[in-house]
Amino acid sequence: MLKPEDNELLCRVGPGTPMGELFRRFWIPAMIPEELPGPDCDPVRLRLLGENLIAFRDTEGRIGILDELCPHRRASLYFGRNEECGIRCVYHGWKFDVDGNCTEMPNERPETDFKHKVRTKTYSAAEWGGYIWVYMGPAERKPPLPEFEWALLPPEHRWQKKWLYNANYMQGFEGEIDTCHTTFLHRTDDYSALSPGLAAASANWQKDGMPTLDVRDTDYGYFYGSQRDLGDQGYNWRVTQWVLPSNSIIPHPKYPISSRAYIPIDDENTFVFGTSYNPEAPMTQEERDYLETGLGAAPRTIPGSYVPITNKSNEYGLDRAVQRQGSATGMPGINNQDRAIVESMGPIVDRENEHLGTSDVAIIAARRKLIQMAKDLAAGKEPDMPLDPALFGVRAIDVTTRIPDLDTVVETYSEKLRLPAA
Repeated sequence: MLKPEDNELLCRVGPGTPMGELFRRFWIPAMIPEELPGPDCDPVRLRLLGENLIAFRDTEGRIGILDELCPHRRASLYFGRNEECGIRCVYHGWKFDVDGNCTEMPNERPETDFKHKVRTKTYSAAEWGGYIWVYMGPAERKPPLPEFEWALLPPEHRWQKKWLYNANYMQGFEGEIDTCHTTFLHRTDDYSALSPGLAAASANWQKDGMPTLDVRDTDYGYFYGSQRDLGDQGYNWRVTQWVLPSNSIIPHPKYPISSRAYIPIDDENTFVFGTSYNPEAPMTQEERDYLETGLGAAPRTIPGSYVPITNKSNEYGLDRAVQRQGSATGMPGINNQDRAIVESMGPIVDRENEHLGTSDVAIIAARRKLIQMAKDLAAGKEPDMPLDPALFGVRAIDVTTRIPDLDTVVETYSEKLRLPAA
């Protein structure tokens, strides 16, 4: 269980909240480049950490992230004209550049013009690793861009997608770092709809529903090993990575690896940025085609939006006949199954009435660390992790071996895990 006041601290991310301020110390993915396809393209509404913003790409290709409301009479800049290196409010013509400077005030005579005194709130933005990232914290704490392994790879090595979760960020993220649920929620008797990597992983998940978990705290979050007993084959070890504040790196026995970031739109809605990648070779067309089916790491979305096609309105594709025939849920697709359960908890889950067990130790550890870091920041202790971009570059692994302990697994596979030097 979690006390209501701690659950509030964990879930609330708006301006001035402890957790919201912690998220604002990190660069966070906010958009995909196709949302701003070229210079002087249409502006886009962007809601992030409970703030209403607009995004635009100016004449020189620079990205601006501004408060949605014009500082003159608070009209929405979404209706503005993106032209000549700035966004112009259509109400009275005030114009703002990507740095938030008012560059034109055409409704004022030269002798009363005060544009040099007017700025609107703006946030730093950067295109990096296939996403548009935003930094919303203090300028003096602005960190380097995070060096996730997939962000440093050529684009042909990765596949990326964005989609909506109608729930608080932490609910979806807790599913990411919960290896035990895979045995039950994703149980199936038909591997034909799964990718080779998921089929191999699923076969191991279903052999042992009581994995032993070992969590190791790190400067970047934590990693944990889940040990499943495979009998004569030895053990299946999955080493999962949590990278602050809400990034997961999920292992599979075969490439590609899955990495996902759960980014709060506000307290009750989340955008997920999913990256599947192969660190050693370009992804094949077959792998890309499978990911587009919506049966694996990401859902198919309604064209022109980031809303999954399979959603609450159609019961996530639930088919009771399929459920009776061997599928745990009767729902098609790993991501659809996860989303159905996460959203079924409500927009913010009541954690006071939970009954947690030993299989929840990774979730408990993540909650404790996030809450403590938010409290520390509120008390004036800044997090150091965002300032070291190399800390983001770890990897997850899924191996079958006779090694019985996590320390030896980590030592044996240290090159693949890419853990930072101690």
